[in-house]
Amino acid sequence: MSQQHLLPLLPPPSELNVASLVVCKMIVTVTLNTAIDRTLFVPFLEKNRTIRASRSVMGMGGKAADASWILGALGVPNLALGFAAGLVGQQMEEMMHERGVRTDFVRVKGETRINTIIVCEDGSGQTTIVAEGLEVYPEHVDALRMRYQKALGEATCVLIGGSVPRGVDPALYTQLVQEARSRHTPVVFDASGPGLLAGLAGSPTFAKPNRDELHELTGRSVTSLEEIYHAAYDLRERYGTSLVITLGEEGALAVLPERAYWIPPPPVKVVSTAGAGDAVLAGLAVALSTGEPLEDGLRLGFAAAGAVCLTPATADCRRADVERLLPLIELIPYPPSEDTWFSLPTILSNRSKGTCDKLRR
Repeated sequence: MSQQHLLPLLPPPSELNVASLVVCKMIVTVTLNTAIDRTLFVPFLEKNRTIRASRSVMGMGGKAADASWILGALGVPNLALGFAAGLVGQQMEEMMHERGVRTDFVRVKGETRINTIIVCEDGSGQTTIVAEGLEVYPEHVDALRMRYQKALGEATCVLIGGSVPRGVDPALYTQLVQEARSRHTPVVFDASGPGLLAGLAGSPTFAKPNRDELHELTGRSVTSLEEIYHAAYDLRERYGTSLVITLGEEGALAVLPERAYWIPPPPVKVVSTAGAGDAVLAGLAVALSTGEPLEDGLRLGFAAAGAVCLTPATADCRRADVERLLPLIELIPYPPSEDTWFSLPTILSNRSKGTCDKLRR
């Protein structure tokens, strides 16, 4: 896929005008539990020690809000809905406005969350500490439903995701997905726990569980790529939803109608993975909104995920990095053809050595 082919998906920000807004259509995102993520980089992490952070950065938080922020960085028009509160909520909206994202959040009680992400510079990993903050009441839910129904009038794709704040029934996800689908508007969805089940009950167009969530949904072993494929295929049949199963360092498996792909991880030196999965949501939303092939949306999403991994802040990315990584994203058909054999560990080992990704007999 050439970088030129990306241009219909990503119009240059300088060309964004009324005409390009019509071409790009309008993606609507819904984040029930908004947040700002503060990322701290530390040399190591140990209990009962005072540890000085080498640096601190602020990024977006909340899956759908992350996707909005990423879309804004790529010059893709979108409208962000959801709940927000307090000074942190104001700061979160200002961060979105700086990237050209339109917002129409319902102001609620409490405070939009500040989550803390701790990245160990010794390479041992990272930890996310999630806070609670919003206080949502029935009248707030009613107000969001009204704004959402109005926004559906201009939506060409809806992206819904994140955790559910206290006071909100996860069944709201079912209702939001069903309202969009009843208008034949595609929905990209990502949540966990009861929220994930509720969203799937509405039959979104796409959902993006990880390996652990796939296990929880199916109760089946999902260790091998073959097991993951069959579990995801059964879920697609049950809910009528295409799935992208994210596998961390092992990439992802996309199970679409009548085809599936294993997608190796982008070849980048990771600074922080926070928000990378939400970039995949953004790429899929662009393809569904513009009518581009789903394969183009997957390539765009994983290129954006790689770009997010190159930055320290959650869901932050540079358009130039996305365009540079785009030609490097591979979609390998799965199951493999009869004349092709590969195993996931072997491919990943060979990728690290710079050799081919598919091993032929």
